[in-house]
Amino acid sequence: MNQSSPVLQAESISRSFPSSSGKDKLEILKHLSLTVTSSEMCAIVGPSGSGKSTLLHLLGGLDLPDSGKIYWNRFAISDWKPDKLADERNRQIGFIFQFHHLLPEFSALENVCMPALIGGRDIREAEPRATQLLERIGLSERMHHRPAQLSGGEQQRVSIARALMNKPAIILADEPTGNLDEKNSDAILDQLSELRDTEQVAMVLITHDRDIANRCDSVYELTHGALRQLKAD
Repeated sequence: MNQSSPVLQAESISRSFPSSSGKDKLEILKHLSLTVTSSEMCAIVGPSGSGKSTLLHLLGGLDLPDSGKIYWNRFAISDWKPDKLADERNRQIGFIFQFHHLLPEFSALENVCMPALIGGRDIREAEPRATQLLERIGLSERMHHRPAQLSGGEQQRVSIARALMNKPAIILADEPTGNLDEKNSDAILDQLSELRDTEQVAMVLITHDRDIANRCDSVYELTHGALRQLKAD
C-alpha cells in the first residue's frame, strides 16, 4: 500500500439533522477525519444508529457535510457544481449496498453495464468490460439472467461487478454481506479482497460484523460522532 497516495479524505467533517421536535439539531458526525490510501481496505464498525450510513453518503458525495471537506484524489468535492460532482462520482466511486438495487427488467450483463451507459458510453463499448467482470466473479453462465432468476449471493456479486464497471478509485460498501448467510458472506469477502488487488481499488466497508472488519487493512469504530482507529495496517 502506498501511504503517500490518499484517494479519499474526510477533513474535520460534521453533519447534523433536525430533531423530531424541529427545535434542536441532532449532531450525527462531529469534526470527523479519515484518510484512505490507494488499494487500502478499510472497515468502519459501530452500533446501529451511530451514523455509519450517513458517513458513507458523505464520503460518496451523495450528501455534503455541514462543515469540513471531502476530497477525492486531493480534489475538494464541495468545489464542484452538481453536474460535475455527479460525473466524477460516476467515474471515481463504486457503490455496493446491502440491498443490491439491481434493475429487475434488465439482465445481469445489462445491470453491470449501467454505470458506463450513465457515463455516456455505448452498450457495445461497455459489454466487453462487463462480460470480463462477470466471468471473473463466476457468473459467465448467468450473465443473461434477470435478477429474479439469481440467488441472493449471485445478485450481490452482480452488484460488485457493477460497482467496478467504470474502474473507480474507491468502492464504498454498506453492509455488503448483511443479507447473506455465512457461506455466501465468506465468498463475497474473498472476492472483494481479490478484486481489491487485481483492480487496484480502495474499499471502505461499513459493517457490524467484527470478523469481517478484521479481514481489512484498517478498522475504525464510529461512536458519538467520532472515529477511533482499532487496527492499522
